[in-house]
Amino acid sequence: MGNCLCVKESIKVNGRRYLIREKLGEGGFSTVELIEDALTHKLYALKRITCHSQADQKVALAEVEYHNALRHANIVECIDSDLIGAPDLMGNRTSQVLIVLPYYRRGTLHDDLMRRQKAGTPIDEVVVLTMFRSICEGVQCFHTARPRPLAHKDIKTANILLQDDLTPCLMDLGSVSRARIEVNNSSEAQQLQDEAAERSSMPYRAPELFTVESHCNIDERTDIWSLGCLLYAMCFYKSPFEAVYERGDSVALAVISGIVKFPESHQYSQELLGLIKSLLRVKAEERPYIDWIIGTVDELINKSSGAV
Repeated sequence: MGNCLCVKESIKVNGRRYLIREKLGEGGFSTVELIEDALTHKLYALKRITCHSQADQKVALAEVEYHNALRHANIVECIDSDLIGAPDLMGNRTSQVLIVLPYYRRGTLHDDLMRRQKAGTPIDEVVVLTMFRSICEGVQCFHTARPRPLAHKDIKTANILLQDDLTPCLMDLGSVSRARIEVNNSSEAQQLQDEAAERSSMPYRAPELFTVESHCNIDERTDIWSLGCLLYAMCFYKSPFEAVYERGDSVALAVISGIVKFPESHQYSQELLGLIKSLLRVKAEERPYIDWIIGTVDELINKSSGAV
């Protein structure tokens, strides 16, 4: 067939040339493409973030900074990054922040769950717990960050990449920000509510972020709610609030009600269901912190594995 690399579009990141193979995904202001190193032929994923203003660019560059600061086996690694151009609203010019990431051919946890749902092959409980523990370790890296704790703020199955051996990695750090926020007035409350609406997916969003009170404290337990939705999805394919979202009904009302129903027929233990319920407490102060979750998951793994 011959070599057709000469006709492929290419892009340079910090002087290193990559060939663009195909588009993998697209978001509001970003695209993800499969790229190939022109020298080594190794495959990577390239995230391109289009910035229309200096504020957009600052947020995109912060994503790179979070990648570099949060080095962990269960957080996707930033291999390289670059900034191209300069945004200018008056001149209708944009810049692009380029982030080179590892390529996970297995795709996301969402992809895997959709395949499993179609085939009717749920994940074994020990595997669910083992994968979930790894995800929690990645989240722990955010929550124990210095000088101040961070929160991911958009934990969901579509933001978990899977290695070939099912090792999960948190991705998309564009929603990351400081975890602990003191809200002192209605303006600050509205700003936080708007940010949550823009950055966090509704079926995984914590109750306190749907209607932010004008005097309150928000902390990293917004992520704990999302982890509860995620663990539910790992067992039953989708967030407990996904059906409400798909019907077009009020997710906010469903979330604030705190009613979580489990399928009548399933293979999971009451202890695992109890863990899900403990994470999906409507009042944030009743939710556990990440260290407690990891300890509890360890106990469940030992019990499920038959350890004494």
